[in-house]
Amino acid sequence: MSENTVNDDTNLVLETIISSMQDKKASNIISLDLTNIVDSVSQYFVICHAPSTTQVDAIYNNVIDMVQKSCGIKPFHREGYENSEWILIDYFDIVVHIFREDIRNFYKLEQLWADAVLQEFKS
Repeated sequence: MSENTVNDDTNLVLETIISSMQDKKASNIISLDLTNIVDSVSQYFVICHAPSTTQVDAIYNNVIDMVQKSCGIKPFHREGYENSEWILIDYFDIVVHIFREDIRNFYKLEQLWADAVLQEFKS
């Protein structure tokens, strides 16, 4: 597999994640491009939040379903879906963080990666 194919696959997964979040009315959707950060755990972080655990769960389920349907992949790892306050979905190159709003405000995860290129998406 060539490097361009990997990039195209990653871009498709990224676009699908963002679209899946938008479908379920996620708030403040951002991606952090970590590709130029030495020793980063992935190429991208995608972060969003919702006001309730019910909506966090709906966003999570939609991301999982749409990435599998559109891209044919399942997450490598998932955690936090039992309580739906901060759900992490690991797709190797992309790590998704879905927060309940107050939890996101507390941890301010995007501020930990100040060197990353931040892109905001329509919610």
